Amino acid sequence: MKKNTQSEIHELLTRGVERIYPSTEALQAALESGKKLRLYNGIDPTAPTLHIGHGIILKKLRDFQRLGHEVIMLIGDFTAQIGDPTDKLATRKQLTKEEVLENCRKYREQVAKFLDFKSTKNPVQLRFNSEWTNALTPEELTAIASEFTVQQFLERDMFQDRMKAGKPIHIHEFLYPLFQGYDSVAMDVDMEVGGNDQTFNMLIGRDMQKRRGKEKFVFAMKLLVDPTGKKMGKTEGNMITLNDTPEDMYGKVMAWGDRMIVGGFELCTDVPMEEVREVEAALGGGTNPRDLKARLAREIVTLYHGAPAAKKAEAAFISTFQKHETPAEIPNIQLPISNIPLSDLLVKVKFAASKGEAKRVVEQGGVKVDGKVIEDINAVVKISKKGVLVQKGKRYFVRVVS
Repeated sequence: MKKNTQSEIHELLTRGVERIYPSTEALQAALESGKKLRLYNGIDPTAPTLHIGHGIILKKLRDFQRLGHEVIMLIGDFTAQIGDPTDKLATRKQLTKEEVLENCRKYREQVAKFLDFKSTKNPVQLRFNSEWTNALTPEELTAIASEFTVQQFLERDMFQDRMKAGKPIHIHEFLYPLFQGYDSVAMDVDMEVGGNDQTFNMLIGRDMQKRRGKEKFVFAMKLLVDPTGKKMGKTEGNMITLNDTPEDMYGKVMAWGDRMIVGGFELCTDVPMEEVREVEAALGGGTNPRDLKARLAREIVTLYHGAPAAKKAEAAFISTFQKHETPAEIPNIQLPISNIPLSDLLVKVKFAASKGEAKRVVEQGGVKVDGKVIEDINAVVKISKKGVLVQKGKRYFVRVVS
């Protein structure tokens, strides 16, 4: 394998990077030596779609693959059934095996937006951690557990917060980082890449490998966070999914706070860092944040859907939000009824997951029927063959016909 150039290595080790263990210098030396590293990222299939936070990690894995390193995409089909306690103030709901398998059904397709599984020279591997965790004997699991102390785990902030609040900590939550750590041993990797919220779990794997005579690099990435410091993700309910339409993706980025612009360019786009610094300077120099955010939205949609789709999404956004026009293309849904309560209608067109959510949206003035705001949750909507236009918020439209 040929040695990576200094500029390629610098980009790898700095862009979007929070911290590298044991040190940036040690990893830099390994990369400059021309050594081919085996690295991985693990994803627990706790939802049917990946989100833009996963995309940050996938972009970094893509860069390592392009430089000739061996990349493994690990699906945590076993660990997802336990539930990662990281940053959680309550025990996560445990998933069944069937739920997990259904969730990850389309992960490969989504991951393939960045990683090349078909390369003839250096294809990405897709693995599942049930392959080795299901084979562990009670004796082997006990031996692994004996390598760590209860005190080490209880030092974690979320467990401290739970104890102060009198909330339970279940034994199986201690097992999660052990199983994630064992993934590194089972695959004999040189490095694990993940968000900085996974640092504890990744370092458990590093400790395990160190005891077995091997150094493991831990590559902790920055997280995409909202203006309050909360990460953008599926648990928080503010995510942009990799399956979002170009129009939805563009609109969601435009809804981000201004303080997310610079981080969004660094983490979520391929815009050169020199230009990212120019964006930061422009933001501090009085440039309208809306214009910079529009470029950010365009860059992100281009990355996932291509330039033509980004151009179309931008035009739709300008038409709908800046000119207050109705979108040219509105999906039609046919319902074989003439009258329906508004709450039921919102659930049927998937503008609300439940009648309770529908009530909240209506009471907040977020629903229009044929251009008129409806604030009565008990209102009955008349459906005709001509159709009725239903709108939620500024971005969601549907025409319902009988």
